[in-house]
Amino acid sequence: MKKKRTRKKDLLVAEIKKSKVSFAVYITLRMIALILLILSIAFGNYESAAMCALTIVMLLAPPFVEKTFKVDLPTTLEVVVMCFIFAHTILGELASFYVRVPGWDTMLHTLNGFICVGVGISLVDLLNRNKKFRFELSPVYVVVAAFCFSMTVGVLWEFFEFGMDMFLGTDMQKDTVITSIKSVALDPTNSNKVIVIDGIKMTAVNGELLPINGYLDIGLVDTMKDLFVNFIGAVVFSIGGFFYLKTRGKRSRMTEGFIPIPVNDEKTEE
Repeated sequence: MKKKRTRKKDLLVAEIKKSKVSFAVYITLRMIALILLILSIAFGNYESAAMCALTIVMLLAPPFVEKTFKVDLPTTLEVVVMCFIFAHTILGELASFYVRVPGWDTMLHTLNGFICVGVGISLVDLLNRNKKFRFELSPVYVVVAAFCFSMTVGVLWEFFEFGMDMFLGTDMQKDTVITSIKSVALDPTNSNKVIVIDGIKMTAVNGELLPINGYLDIGLVDTMKDLFVNFIGAVVFSIGGFFYLKTRGKRSRMTEGFIPIPVNDEKTEE
């Protein structure tokens, strides 16, 4: 227990020394999560309390990564990651922003694709710039690998959402109301003919009308939309990442703010 407290204290001290901005953001978000945690316990809402506790732990991720893997996370990246965590857990789940705010889910998935390319570029580039490894990868290869990394993270997250919905009865894959369906399952001749039903205005289940003006798509549209915006975010950052690698940040300051670098770079740059 004492070791854990010491380790946590070291992470906070390192965060204070590094950047007052990121530390201020960390303290603000942590205090909000802590207050909500106390209120959730007081009102007996233990599911919300667990989400708040998870948020508090996750906010320690940036300094933990820096200390464990000996990399320097740019202040911009740290602030964005912490805000991303808060936006997903506290605002998205507890405050129901995923339902109440149009495009909230889309925004976070786009940002996820953007951030993951930066992380992917860093993972490959750290090896690329290390004298212990005898290979030199081109910027194009590094960017393609980072792009694939970002898309893989997006797909794994969708797997996670599907698993939670299937086995724990959640609704992470939000449903979409549509007014048209196309399916070969409706073809009575079983000849693989696509049957189209347009202008759907109501849906009935077990003889009861659902309170929607159309047909309820169960997660598919949401999943594909999430992957598509993840793709857009990944493409945008990949372009910036390419120029960052070509010029080592001299012409891509914004991109540089999202890419972790080693604390002690072992390879001398040209």
